[in-house]
Amino acid sequence: MNEIAVVWVALGTPAQPTPPAVRQYLRQFLTDRRIIEMNPIAWRAILELFILPKRGVASAEKYAGIWTPDGSPLLVHTKNQAQGIAERLEGVTVTYAMRYGEPNLGSVLDRLAAEGVSKVLIVPAYPQYSQTTVGSIYDAVARHILASRNQLEYRFIRSVPTHPGYIDALATTIERRWVTTGRPDFAAGETLLLSYHSIPVAMVDAGDPYVTECQATTTALAARLGLDEQQCRTTYQSKFGPAAWLTPATIDTVAELARSDIRRLDIACPGFVADCLETLEELDLLNQETYLSTLPESAHPTALFNRVPCLNDDPLFLDALTNIIRTGIVGWLP
Repeated sequence: MNEIAVVWVALGTPAQPTPPAVRQYLRQFLTDRRIIEMNPIAWRAILELFILPKRGVASAEKYAGIWTPDGSPLLVHTKNQAQGIAERLEGVTVTYAMRYGEPNLGSVLDRLAAEGVSKVLIVPAYPQYSQTTVGSIYDAVARHILASRNQLEYRFIRSVPTHPGYIDALATTIERRWVTTGRPDFAAGETLLLSYHSIPVAMVDAGDPYVTECQATTTALAARLGLDEQQCRTTYQSKFGPAAWLTPATIDTVAELARSDIRRLDIACPGFVADCLETLEELDLLNQETYLSTLPESAHPTALFNRVPCLNDDPLFLDALTNIIRTGIVGWLP
């Protein structure tokens, strides 16, 4: 057994597209203090009485619409990414874990320790840092350390918002798509939207660097594609609850462009390294429906809603990840 392990940590997914399974997943996700910062006792009452009963059913229907024969798309892509990394590394055990759902990060670390691993590199599946994502993974590892009498040696990849390999993989995915669809007519007002998951404004005001890291990715990607700020725009999706969240909202921008009679819309998602509910349902279905329903009906025959797939198991992305990991384990391998 190798003494060194790499754990690729994704957000997580329900075990099944059913209301009970989705409620179980959402309960774990929405009781994380990094996600919801209000009083936990008051929030738990709101969650159990008002949110989970309705959202469990509604989200289960959405998951059912994207579920594959092999399970959740996020789980499938996460497994493939871990396997792709393993094929590129020697002398290192590569596995994956979920922050919420299964396989649970803590149980994966227990298993690695039982198998004789002594050194672990934690690699979050989030290119941009936020307390709601990478910060929550740090918390989970810290709790595991506190509960262990014989701790493993840990290192972390914090974030990689402008890593050249990551940016090149993003740009290549977009350019590959444009080979098929043609490049947008930027002179006519067509644009490339870069949609990132939103977070509450209050978190940013309190010091979360997420916006800065997202903008750094946008700037680097736009430069790699030869675009300016008007041609390549940052937007945010997946708002939850009544609080103020980061804007401009992707869905509002989609409607704005449709009202301006922009008949082609390109969207890429640099913050999502694997296609999941937020891309396959929220963007491909909800945002596309908003775009087409807002456009004049006469524009529908020629309108193009062009959502670029996430990086998933693209070889360029896996090569970049492997190089990032090699940097993270310098000194551990002979």
